[in-house]
Amino acid sequence: MASPLWAQPARELRVGVRGIPAIPDPATALDGATPLIARQVFDTLVQYRDASSDIEPGLALRWTPSKDGLSWTFVLRDGVRFHDGTLLTAQHVVASLERQISPDHPLHPNPVAVWPRLLRGVPGVVKEIRALDARTVQISLVLPYAPLLTVLAHPAFSVVNAVPGEAGTTRWLGSGPFRLAEVVSGRIVLDANPGYWGGAPRLDRIVFLEAAEEQAAADLEGRRLDVWIPATAPRKLEGALSIPGWKVGLLALQTEKEPFSRKKVRQAMAAGLDPALIAVAVERVAVPLQSFLPPGVWGRREGSPILTADPADAQRLLAEAKAPAGLSPTLLVSDAPGAVDQAQLAEALRVSLTAAGIALQVRTENPQVTAQLSQFGDHEMVLTEAQVAGGDPHLFLYPLSTSEGAAKGPQARNLSFYRNPRVDDLLIRASQLAFRPERLRLYQRAQAILADELPWIPLYVRLHWAVVRPEVRNLRLHPSGFHRLDRVVLEADPRGPSR
Repeated sequence: MASPLWAQPARELRVGVRGIPAIPDPATALDGATPLIARQVFDTLVQYRDASSDIEPGLALRWTPSKDGLSWTFVLRDGVRFHDGTLLTAQHVVASLERQISPDHPLHPNPVAVWPRLLRGVPGVVKEIRALDARTVQISLVLPYAPLLTVLAHPAFSVVNAVPGEAGTTRWLGSGPFRLAEVVSGRIVLDANPGYWGGAPRLDRIVFLEAAEEQAAADLEGRRLDVWIPATAPRKLEGALSIPGWKVGLLALQTEKEPFSRKKVRQAMAAGLDPALIAVAVERVAVPLQSFLPPGVWGRREGSPILTADPADAQRLLAEAKAPAGLSPTLLVSDAPGAVDQAQLAEALRVSLTAAGIALQVRTENPQVTAQLSQFGDHEMVLTEAQVAGGDPHLFLYPLSTSEGAAKGPQARNLSFYRNPRVDDLLIRASQLAFRPERLRLYQRAQAILADELPWIPLYVRLHWAVVRPEVRNLRLHPSGFHRLDRVVLEADPRGPSR
């Protein structure tokens, strides 16, 4: 006879998510439930600080780049053990990363979604990974690539001990605060690792459960879930927490075409946009963004607001630009369903700009046509989204703002087709310099130029949400979406057990 649900450990946290992985290989997903679960089970060489993409020691206590930036050397903590008791060594780090480089490797991730996105292909910028001794790992590069340090905090680069499982499968053992105890369809159970090097978790167990939105609210009310992490904003806000993430909505202006080849016309567009109307349009899914990087990304420049809702200033800028009277640009939007309603957002932009004397026209196409038109430059303005993948400014500012991303075709990422040698130089140098304060200075300068030139205008940043029961304490959301749960405290419900 099965034990009653209320007989389960007193400090068991039940977390509802969307998309429980059948095989929780940390290397297979850029976002979603897989890296969230991996964050609890596995460790990385470095890890994100609270509420930021800046990094702190993880498995590596310290790291040193070579003078030419072509190699990084990591010294590991002493005495870290995997969940089966195996002592973690530099060779485990090498094996965990090498399997992602070669498609012929028997443990190559399927899909291999993260390595090529964050490291410029497979093997991308990585030339060699080797163990110098039991506690020292060296990563050699084909060219200087400073974002390496930030992206190594992504759970996809977790250090694993791969051991044979049942029926020819592979079991992935971690060294993190929780160990995998059970994996079945729609359910993953993690038990606490009391010997965790970072301190014992404050929970005995975490149970991740598949939770659809239509059922999750009732499960929270009935105390069958303690935390629900929805894919987008919940319908009810009671018990809800949110934090800006790393996915940004933006307005790309085709700078090769009139009138947007004129800087003051682009400035007039930003002056005419009203963040209050944008906030209403994106509802609770997102919040307006007044910077070129979202909060929680290191390197963000805090400056004057970009969207100023000043129709008089917009009209002045249009006059100084000698823009034609009755300016009526066309905004290209996709009709694909998404978290943010693009039609609703387009209408907010149209209403904003009307007060500035700009008669915005909206053209709606299917996603394929929208992508083709915008990537080949056959548009005036287009709404799009981009992500600060891995939390490094390079992986956002560089593709959106440099000449490399402005080559017309399916690979185009710079949909404003903006080319500025000064911005190119700043962003290239920032990607090559290992000294973080100098990188910060270069990113600040690049963002100052973008704030003046405005080839693209940030509109909003998507939110990460969680809905929690009153007994859940100390859940701190992270802008990556990879929230730490080992610090969560689950207080006793005064009404007694019901699970």
